[in-house]
Amino acid sequence: MPEVPAPVVNLVKRTTESGIAQTLRSTAAAVISYVVASVTLPQPAPLTAPLTALLVVQVTLYATLTTGMRRVRSVIAGVVIAILFSTLVGLNWWSLGLTILTALIVGRYVRVNEFVPEVAISAMLVLGVSEPGLTAWDRVAETLIGAGVGLLFNFFAPPVWTESAGESIEGLARSMGKLFRAVGRDAHGPTPVDRAAARLHEARRLDHDIVEVDASLTQAEESLMFNPRVRQGLLSRVVLRTGLDTLEICAVVLRVLTRTMTDLAKARRGEPLFPEEAARAVETLMDHVADAIEAFAALVTTDVAESAEHAEEQFARAMERGRRSRDTVAVLLLARVQDHPRQWQLHGALLAEVDRILDELDVEKRTERLTEELDRRSAQTRARHPRLHAAWKRVRGARGAGRTVTEGASVE
Repeated sequence: MPEVPAPVVNLVKRTTESGIAQTLRSTAAAVISYVVASVTLPQPAPLTAPLTALLVVQVTLYATLTTGMRRVRSVIAGVVIAILFSTLVGLNWWSLGLTILTALIVGRYVRVNEFVPEVAISAMLVLGVSEPGLTAWDRVAETLIGAGVGLLFNFFAPPVWTESAGESIEGLARSMGKLFRAVGRDAHGPTPVDRAAARLHEARRLDHDIVEVDASLTQAEESLMFNPRVRQGLLSRVVLRTGLDTLEICAVVLRVLTRTMTDLAKARRGEPLFPEEAARAVETLMDHVADAIEAFAALVTTDVAESAEHAEEQFARAMERGRRSRDTVAVLLLARVQDHPRQWQLHGALLAEVDRILDELDVEKRTERLTEELDRRSAQTRARHPRLHAAWKRVRGARGAGRTVTEGASVE
């Protein structure tokens, strides 16, 4: 039975987990909204409430908040338009067309984005009832109940998807590490061109894996926004995002490195790519680079302090071994360049590509990138949602003050 690629397994796992959570949350929100609407409204079957709750509830709290607000605006706008047209002209073919046209135009002005058709749908549903005035306001009430339940429901234990995003990042790093080790093994003896070209195609396919990891990370970033379960959501988002950015750059350099090995295999058909001693050093170098890539992924996805310290030590050791191996390879290749002068520039390119990867993984460079990204994200958040940011800051400040008072009382 053929082995299923790790990225495919991770994608199926993420999809299954997300689907189960979404199904349970949407079902519960719809049922609760129906019960609330049945108790508070005179309508015998207030199905608009569970329908709205079903549409409002999303995978993350952030998406629920933003989507719910836009959907409520779209439904209310459609209802108001239907009330006006039903009062003035009633229902016929030309009034229906005029209602739809007006609803679509208004939908663009009330900033409901992808829910512009929802304005027209709401207007048509209300316009077709026998008592539009009464039913319209009942529909507004049902919509508000459904949206309110959907919004409030995700405040209770909203999901955090950083674990699945971390697994995706580690899976990508393992795929890259496997390819680095394969390239190292190919350094021994004559390497067929088709095998070297296969490594190049495998490196190019990493782009598809990066797209999947990016989708998982986007979901994780949204799950951290405005989530009361998360104390340092911005920091976690930036750590994961910059970690993926670094791996993406390393994947690009890996693709270039495999192209260098392919060119070397074409230039030296039937003969070793490197002298035997240098080939062993190249294999060791690729092993250490693979270890550094995998340790880096473990470092950026580890939350617990003790585990993070261990991951940092592992990463530091892998980087040190990688740098020493790189210097060893450089000395060996330089010593034999006169004995084997052809395509010496490809040897230099190989070393330059390894240098670029080690530089991208460097702790100081990563710290600088984290700081810059934190400042940029904070400024963007404050500029985009100033009121929401201020309200959230007050809430977090109040909770922090409450904890301080409690701790002080316990100390006393």
